[in-house]
Amino acid sequence: MQRWRGFEAVPAGWGRSVVTIGVFDGVHRGHQATIGHAVARAKELGVRSVVVTFDPHPAEVVRPGSHPAVLTEPARKAELIEALGVDVLCVVPFTPEFSRLPAEQFVHDMLVEHLHAALVVVGENFRFGHKAAGTVALLGQLGRTFGFGVEDAPLVAVDDTVFSSTYIRACVAAGDVTAAAAALGRPHRLEGVVVRGDQRGRELGFPTANLLTHRHAAVPADGVYAARLVRGAGRGPALPAAVSIGTNPTFSGRERRVEAYVLDFEGDLYGERLCLDFVAQLREMRRYEGVDALVAQITEDVARTREVLG
Repeated sequence: MQRWRGFEAVPAGWGRSVVTIGVFDGVHRGHQATIGHAVARAKELGVRSVVVTFDPHPAEVVRPGSHPAVLTEPARKAELIEALGVDVLCVVPFTPEFSRLPAEQFVHDMLVEHLHAALVVVGENFRFGHKAAGTVALLGQLGRTFGFGVEDAPLVAVDDTVFSSTYIRACVAAGDVTAAAAALGRPHRLEGVVVRGDQRGRELGFPTANLLTHRHAAVPADGVYAARLVRGAGRGPALPAAVSIGTNPTFSGRERRVEAYVLDFEGDLYGERLCLDFVAQLREMRRYEGVDALVAQITEDVARTREVLG
């Protein structure tokens, strides 16, 4: 898959293409359906498929301070999109100037002049241009004017629940990583670098890896989870882990942390970049009266993690 930064990277002599556009945070099952449809149509037409996405998240530019929790970091998102068979990923810098482009100019400059779109595939709720004034209906009208087709991919839903990034963020924020996984088509992943903590887990007999995550990362609700830890930026073997998220109320902690106890593991993880794939929430976070009660609960958490992960 080719990776472009902005439309300036479009090579000379670029031919026609099938384009799909969106933030695609999470690359969830709905996104997969839309992108998969674009890839299939590109193959049928004998042209290349292009996914256009944006950086930073448009919400942060349009409404500063409103950046939503991020389900997939840029590198992970690119990997997931590539796995769907896409030919080109074009990441467009979303600037204040870009956000003010009228819908018609957005289409002309991006889809016609640069990408030479033969077909544009979008979701039913796709909006574009200044103040999101552009609709799928308008896109169809402009397509007839400029000579490209428009196809809308139906939303993916189960039991009347439409899978969307907003829905998945809500699931993660509530600690329902099982529902999030169902919508994503895979476990929700949290990435970060292992940093030194209070060493309290080691003193209790359960040394943990303290994960420093991105400030906008979608961190599950406080609680204890069964997860699979992957070393090597997500490319190593998966290791079973019991993960604690919260402020360590038993010790009157104030800093919210993500701490993973890797089962049956001996070694040093400091400085490594790790990924946590969340499988199930085991319990909510709570305060215990004394160290012995806490150790007994952690022992039970580890046993349940083994059971859940098989």
